[in-house]
Amino acid sequence: MKPAIICRDKENNVSLYAVTDPATGEVVQQFPTATDAEIEAAIAAAAAASKGWARRTTVAERAALVRRVAELHTERKDELGAIIVREMGKPLEDAVGEVEFSAAIYEYYADNAEKLLADEPIELLDGDGSALIRRSPYGVLLGIMPWNFPYYQVARFAGPNLCIGNTIILKHAPQCPESAAAIMQIFVDAGFPPGAYVNVYATNE
Repeated sequence: MKPAIICRDKENNVSLYAVTDPATGEVVQQFPTATDAEIEAAIAAAAAASKGWARRTTVAERAALVRRVAELHTERKDELGAIIVREMGKPLEDAVGEVEFSAAIYEYYADNAEKLLADEPIELLDGDGSALIRRSPYGVLLGIMPWNFPYYQVARFAGPNLCIGNTIILKHAPQCPESAAAIMQIFVDAGFPPGAYVNVYATNE
């Protein structure tokens, strides 16, 4: 699976997603904008993963993959921190700190997923029988992220939802295409199947 879905903007052949050095204004790298066909492919892949992988796996199995995502954030914290220094000018110490905080969020949900998602019995006021609250996945979710915390915003959205079995289509801010690709690669390297987490360089439309 490719780290990101990319293609040229068919309307004007200009990418909306670019890494622009805030210190110099120089465009360092461009990531072409997705076509309608590639967006449809992303939706289809996420839907297939929702109906297949998410239903065949347990909370513990999904949490183990999320735990690996946490580990990879920690292992790659310097590389990931340097990316958002380039993208949005965050001081390196703060950027690495954000990566570490994101790793802690993934780890928290991995460690607590089974407890948080366990059935919750409800005490009956009268009569026989039983009742409970059961937390179940919705299916495919779209996340649209802002630019100011490129890793943290994704972690707090993707971590718990992947544990419960929702699959993710993620549209990051146009200023953050390199970190979006790096996050996508982490999910691939952690062992998530195609469609479980899909990055798209989509237009607002």
